[in-house]
Order: sequence, then C-alpha cells, then structure tokens
Amino acid sequence: MHTLTTATTVAVLFSSAVITATPAAADTTASLPVKQTADIVVDGIHQRVFVSDPSNGKIVVTDYAGKVVRQLTNLPTVVGLELSADSGTLYAAVAGADAIVAFDTATGAETARYTVGDSPLSVALAGGKLWFSYGGSHEGNIGSVDFSGEQPVVTLAQEGRVWYLAPMLDAAPGSSTLIAAAYAQSPVALASYDVSSGTLTRTAYTTGTGGNLGDLQVTPDGQHVVVASGAPYYHQVLRTSDLTEDGSYASDSGPNAVAIAPNGAVAAGISGAYEPDVYVYKPGGTKSVREYDFPDTDPSVTGADELAASGLAWAPDGSRLFAVTSNYSGVYSLRVLEAPTKAATSITVDAPAKATRAKQFTVKGKVSSKVALPTGTKLTVTRTDLESPSGKALATVTVKADGTYSFVDTPPAGGKVTYTLKYAGDTAHASGTGSDTVEVSRASTTLTLNNNGKVYSYGADVTFTAHLGTTYKNRKVEIWADPFGSDKPNTLVKSGTVNSSGNLSAVLDLKRDTKVTAKFLGDARSAPKTVTSTVGAKVNVWTSVSGHYKTSYTWGQTYYYFRKTKNPLFTNTMTAYPGRKQRLQFQIYYNGTWYDNGSQYFKLSSAGVSKVELTGEHKTGLRMRARSSYINSSSGDTVNSTTYGAWKYFTFTS
Repeated sequence: MHTLTTATTVAVLFSSAVITATPAAADTTASLPVKQTADIVVDGIHQRVFVSDPSNGKIVVTDYAGKVVRQLTNLPTVVGLELSADSGTLYAAVAGADAIVAFDTATGAETARYTVGDSPLSVALAGGKLWFSYGGSHEGNIGSVDFSGEQPVVTLAQEGRVWYLAPMLDAAPGSSTLIAAAYAQSPVALASYDVSSGTLTRTAYTTGTGGNLGDLQVTPDGQHVVVASGAPYYHQVLRTSDLTEDGSYASDSGPNAVAIAPNGAVAAGISGAYEPDVYVYKPGGTKSVREYDFPDTDPSVTGADELAASGLAWAPDGSRLFAVTSNYSGVYSLRVLEAPTKAATSITVDAPAKATRAKQFTVKGKVSSKVALPTGTKLTVTRTDLESPSGKALATVTVKADGTYSFVDTPPAGGKVTYTLKYAGDTAHASGTGSDTVEVSRASTTLTLNNNGKVYSYGADVTFTAHLGTTYKNRKVEIWADPFGSDKPNTLVKSGTVNSSGNLSAVLDLKRDTKVTAKFLGDARSAPKTVTSTVGAKVNVWTSVSGHYKTSYTWGQTYYYFRKTKNPLFTNTMTAYPGRKQRLQFQIYYNGTWYDNGSQYFKLSSAGVSKVELTGEHKTGLRMRARSSYINSSSGDTVNSTTYGAWKYFTFTS
C-alpha cells in the first residue's frame, strides 16, 4: 500500500470495519536526511517506512519511530514507490536511470533492474502486472512489467494518446482497475483502465475534477478513488467506473495528500501553514474525528510546518499515520501519529488562582471531543502539592451530559497546588489530560541574617548566622555567598538544619565585597523566605620606600631621610585584580596641619605592584608624607571596599 507524489494506494472508502481499541501513545517526530520528498510507503511486515528523495537520488528507510535504519543510494531522481503484495519487494521508479529498480525490503539489497521508457515517474500493481508511467513533454505514456513467465517482460507504449506528461498511477491491491491522472495540471485529467486482459482498456476519462493534482488513492475494492487537488478546497470522491463524483471529505484550501488505511480510515491532507494540516475520518464517516495542526519548527519565519505533497501513509494495521512535513528552511521531518482514528479528547480545568489553605473551594471544567463521550464518563483526579509531590489520587468525577464536571477540595498544603484530570480513552477516543494550578496561602516566616553593612579586613574569617523563626516542618536553611565581580559565581556555602535556637552559621573568608543570602525554601504550611546581608572586604595594601640614606623616629613617626639630589622610590603593593589602579596621595605639613599636595592613579601590574619615583626639585626642611589607597570604582573596579594604606613620612636634607 502506498501514497506518493505520483502513485498512491488506498483502502476501503465506505466500510463497516470496527477500529480495534489500542492504548493511546504519544506522537513522535524525527528529522529526515532529505532535500525533497516524492513518495512514502509503509511495510507492515518489517515495520519499515520508505521515503523517496529525488533531489538526493536516494530512498530513506526508517523504523516505525522515524529512526533512519538505512539509505538506498545512487538512484538519480527516484520518484514513485510500490510494495509487492507480500511486502517482500519494493519497486522504485528511477527517472534518472530510465529504470524500475526492485529491492529486498528486509535487507535493502537491489534484486532486479528493468530498463523502461524515458524518465519513469509512477508505479502501481494491478491485474498481476507492475504498471509504470514514463515519458517527457508530449510523450507521456504507460507501460508494464509482466512477471508471469520465466523472465519478466517489459511492454511500452500502451497508452500514448492521452497524456502530455507521465501520469500518476494507482490501483487497489489485487484489483484489475488502474487509475491514471495528470499531475499538477489544470484542469486535472483522469482516466480509468480495465487491465484484466493484460492490456490497457480505457473505461472512463474526465477533465472536470479540479486543478493541480497533488495526490490520489484507489479503494481496495476498486470502486472509488479519492482525489487531492489544489482546487476545489475539499477531497473529492469519484467512482472508478465512470469517474463521476460520489462524495467528498471536508478539508481546507490546498489539498495535496490522501491516505486510506486498509480498514477504511481516511486521512485527508492539505498544504496549510495556518490551519489544520490533516483531517482523519473513520471508516464510512462523513465528519472528521481528528485534526492535526503541525507546529512551527523554524524560528526564522512565522507559519507552521507544512505537509509534503503525497506525504501521508498508514501503517497497514491502522495503528499509525505517517506524515512527511517540511519547514520554511527546507528541513524535513517524519511525524508518527499514534492512534489517529481515535477522536482527540480535550479537558479544561478551571481552579481559583489563589486560595486559603484548609478552606474548601470548587474546581470545574469541561471535556470536549468531536465524538460524543459515553454516558457516565469518569475522570481521574490527582492533586500534586508539597505534601504529595508525586501526586495524591482523589475521588473520580463523573462528566455530565453537556461535558461539564465539578468537584470540591480542601487543600491541606500551601504553595502551588496542581489538579490534574485524565480520561483514559476508549475505542473511539484518545486519552486526554488537563490541569490547573492554585496558589494556596502559607504562614509567613521570620528569617534574619547578621553583619549587613559591615566592612572587614582583607581575608578576615567572618561568621554569618541565619536565624529561622517558627515553621511547620522544614527547619533547613541555605547560606549562599556571591562575591562581587562577574568571575566569581554565587556559591552555596552551607545547607543544614538549624539548631535548637533556630540558628545556622557559616564562616566566610572574605576577600571581596560579598552579598550573603540566607534561604528558607518553605514547607507545606510555611512560606519561603530569603534575606540578604551585604558586607565589604578591604584590600591588602602596603608601601615600601627606597633611596633614603637613613631613618629616624621623630615627630611621633618614623621618617625617611633623602638627600635633595635623590629621588624617592615608592613601591606600592596591593591585592591584584584585572585593570586595577592604586591612588598615590601626597601631603605636606605646614604650621601644625597636613595639607594635600596632589594625588594620581597608577596602574598596577598583574602581580599588584606599582613603582612610582618622585622627581623634580626637592626642597629641604619640609615634612612630607605619602600613601597608596584603593578607591572603590575610581581604582578601576568595584569588587572591594575603599581601603587607605598607611602613611609613609619623609623629608629632604642638603
């Protein structure tokens, strides 16, 4: 069974078959290593999906999860695909090689190659033969491969009076009716052939079925063909006997794909970026039971992924629908849609945004589906909160005839309380889930942290103590330290249970200004609490003096004595930091007061050293002093607190 850009098979259109109940599973999506797609067929025996890529000249083979298991290469412009009745052989129309190539579906090995007419496009099995279309402009035709004798026999030019280009072909398994249609042509030309005699006998022909054909499929009984054309904006159903319209499947603008499962379920696809892409009908159904609207996987544009032309195919057991999609950037995906004939079940949950703990409130909502739910449908209810993080089952609720439901609950725990309602599904409905979250009140919590605003010497070991007041159960506190500067991360220093006095302490070796945070994460009845304490850390700074000829303790300080002909050298060392500068300040003593005599910032080396030589004319007899300092912000960074170094006193003599 197959669908393609050129040849597709279909299942029973109007059937009384019963869809077997299967557990609903999550849909999956896998990327396809293709640049273009033309056809997709599904092998139910080996659970393989085959997708042809004309642009890359290959067939990509995946498993039922969409995982690529092999690639059949060196197939220039491969287009149409067809599976043998036993799914043992895959036939591929390889236009660039003017051949039909056969592969073993189990191994992927090429088993035969049949040279046919120019650029074969489509293949279909009917009446015991493999039929193929071929030919360029003005030369469209149909041929066959007969496998009944000892050697396969290729017969060309069996219908050259109708087709401008190679047409799309399709037939029902085991049927003697072959359908041909002009691909991407307006108006669409269709022909029906009886091949029971081994040759083509045209039984009907029409050009009144819309424009720009994208796909078609014939039902297994050979009685109907479903046509997906760009116009009209629905999927047409035609009798194969006379190609007159005999029904339709509602879809939307741009029909471009159709697939019908062996049990008669129909998938009608369109090329639509802003509306549902696939409409699923149960066997014999006239209203879709499921619609799929593919998401947008390309952040560069607005508009969802689109279904590829002839990009739909069913697993033979009807359990899955496979869809090939692409986004604006040309990235292709294989979407595996589980239990597609089960109507989607939507559950809304409406709970109060806020509530008071231990007080009753009402949760309500509605269950919706395209197929009416059974009378007395019940939903499971789960409450998830801080007391029951894995969820606690509450009493089931019964859905009313209008789809609504309601129940009351008294939450024992505060914080975020989530109510999740689920419907398990049935033979006609997929499972459904809905949830809503209530913010339930909790008692306020007292938490303090000491030392805020204090400044400490560089490298000081400082004890920070968090004090936790009364809580319900949780007595754990975390202490975090976030040193200033983007190169140091916020780090958990200590986490633990407070002592009997409600205290938890941690010692920090302070080398930078630091934001210390104490956190109580809360519990079922006590609200979380966070407090901070920002403390300062000075830098290490000292200055050495050289070039003097003596030192002497006088005027209450140690003075360095310099000859007036000697320049003093001040070597300043400070805690290093990228881009840091030290401020060197000078003062002079006059008439009992020290006066500023200038200052300047000097860049520190990577080791934190700055050497400054005091030059110029040195006057004797004056008392002078100098110091190196780190000034927050002005020294090039803000990771430490302002720190003033010790004064160095000096004087000049003759």
